Amino acid sequence: MNQLKERFWQEITAANSIMIAGHIRPDGDCTGSCMALYQYFSKEFPQKETNVYFESVPEKFEFLKKIQERKTECSDGKRYDLFIAVDSSDKERLGEAGVYFQNAKRTICVDHHISNLNYADLNIVEANASSTAEVIYQLLEEEQIDCEIATALYLGIIHDSGVFKYENTSRKTMEIAGVLMEKGVNTAKVIDETFYQKTYVQNQILGRVLLESMMVLEGKGIVSCVTQRMMEFFGATPADLDGIIEQMRLTKGVEVAILLVETGVLTYKVSMRSVKKVNVSDIALKFGGGGHVRAAGCTMTGTFHDVVNTLLEYCEIQMK
Repeated sequence: MNQLKERFWQEITAANSIMIAGHIRPDGDCTGSCMALYQYFSKEFPQKETNVYFESVPEKFEFLKKIQERKTECSDGKRYDLFIAVDSSDKERLGEAGVYFQNAKRTICVDHHISNLNYADLNIVEANASSTAEVIYQLLEEEQIDCEIATALYLGIIHDSGVFKYENTSRKTMEIAGVLMEKGVNTAKVIDETFYQKTYVQNQILGRVLLESMMVLEGKGIVSCVTQRMMEFFGATPADLDGIIEQMRLTKGVEVAILLVETGVLTYKVSMRSVKKVNVSDIALKFGGGGHVRAAGCTMTGTFHDVVNTLLEYCEIQMK
């Protein structure tokens, strides 16, 4: 990491203009990691032109300092000296921000996904890290991290570590979290209001998904589906589906949970979670997706039953 950190700062020093962007449909780790970098550069290098782009941001993350300064469009055609891709395993996941990536003079990718394609000029990918926020913490100078930057990093860590319960949580993760806490982070507020708190609509659609779920693989699997009609009925948005797959995974006796979200005619966004045996990242990769060993996703086409049966075949092979 020391050598990568040195190269990272060489790129930062050489750049006069920097664009930071994460993946489409940013989650807590993506949002917190991007904002930590943006806040840090804005504070330490006010002479540099630094921007951060999000296609959208869930309302629960709007409390982060400077997040209102974000760019929401990529139509200006600007060519940045440096583009930093954050928490995105491949450039396709950058969405509209990909145009900045393509036009940038130099590119960096900071990530922790095991499925990362190492697509930038400089790739800083730590697959064993709990989160991209953990990787970014190690790139920054600890004494320059203030409470607001620490809050953004803490947000990223708790969301991708499941509040320190996923197996990617290490001693280093806890030590970093301890340092961030000492910076003054309101940990209870961040955890409660961004991870556990649900709106009434979120609770309604969660209940519907659980009610219509099915146990498979002799009780070792659980599957369910969110249809477009269901989304319209509840007036829900994709952000309202956060946490559903994790609640499914917590079902007693379950090894693997699969949630399909209908996005078009015979098209589904697939989310998978596992407990100990199934490497869902390997399965997702077979269908052009990716993620982590215990949490991954992809997009698949076909009927609900065809998609589920295909995924269950791969799960069953790994469970033998």
